Amino acid sequence: MTNDAHLYRRGVGVMLLNAHNHVWVGARCDNPDDAWQMPQGGIDAGEDPWATALREVEEETSIPPHLVERIADCPERLRYDLPEELVGRFWRGQWIGQEQDWYLARFLGRDSDVNIATPKPEFREWQWVEPARLPELIVPFKRDMYRRLLEEFAAYL
Repeated sequence: MTNDAHLYRRGVGVMLLNAHNHVWVGARCDNPDDAWQMPQGGIDAGEDPWATALREVEEETSIPPHLVERIADCPERLRYDLPEELVGRFWRGQWIGQEQDWYLARFLGRDSDVNIATPKPEFREWQWVEPARLPELIVPFKRDMYRRLLEEFAAYL
């Protein structure tokens, strides 16, 4: 762990593949731009990262854990920094970015199992996309992280 880890919110992310090896992405409710992201979120105190990943997928997509099969883990935590103009607008100003554990997982259900109209919706719409499109779809400050994920999980894509 580096000495600046306290500046980053600990979290997880999931690259969720369907049967055609397309990746699930959602357009955030709080961003009117055409920016899409994979499920992700913060780890609660004492929570296991994979358990967090399953919880976040279910909270954001309504996909229950039994329909998510873990395929691979990114070998190291990945970070992104918020742009300066956003620092202080998220997470009560406590962090400058996130440091995340990432997982590659297979969606075992049907599209009808996805429901983004959750009690606290994060996404206004969703779609399956070719993995190579991920960097162009995400907000610019996360593009390098998404490129890295494509490299790490390339053997499975």
